[in-house]
Amino acid sequence: MIRLYLIFIFALCTATTSAASTILVLGDSISAAYNMPTKKGWVNLLQQTLEKKKYPHRIINQSISGDTTAGGLARIDKALEQYEPEIVLIELGANDGLRGMPPLLIKKNLRELITRAKNTGAQVLLLSMRIPSNYGKRYTDMFYNNYPDIAEEMDIPFVPFILRDVALAQGLMQKDGLHPNEKAQPIIADKVWGYLQPLLGTY
Repeated sequence: MIRLYLIFIFALCTATTSAASTILVLGDSISAAYNMPTKKGWVNLLQQTLEKKKYPHRIINQSISGDTTAGGLARIDKALEQYEPEIVLIELGANDGLRGMPPLLIKKNLRELITRAKNTGAQVLLLSMRIPSNYGKRYTDMFYNNYPDIAEEMDIPFVPFILRDVALAQGLMQKDGLHPNEKAQPIIADKVWGYLQPLLGTY
């Protein structure tokens, strides 16, 4: 009886630790390793960094190419329930912008995504994107400003434009001019790591 009790306690502690050490990434093609092997994407490289630095966290990548903030809302509850993440990385909005969706609607959806994640007790890191300048300065500025505005409003950290050192650099973008290539993935991973690490605690 005592042995069965100890096994139960061990299993319970193991399950709790596993749940508390999960990082959920909810994103679009930028996080889904578009047009390259998944292992080459920045999310997988981030997992390698965690392992190298002896952090116990595992990353669950729930990113889907072409996804929007509305799409994220349609699936975030299931992902939160299934994985019980400690930290949620949200990288959505670019496809909304490319479709010319109203910035206020994008902001509303991002706010709701963050609220749902925070309501589970998870910490949230918001990854910001920009859209091409041919959409006009007014629209592109309104789109991008959603990210720092929401981060301040909801008291969460955010990563400034994650492709800042990539988008205009020679040899780091795919032919479509929208997606980073394999060479750019370590740069993105390093940038995200700088903002993620402070959320991890000490191990």
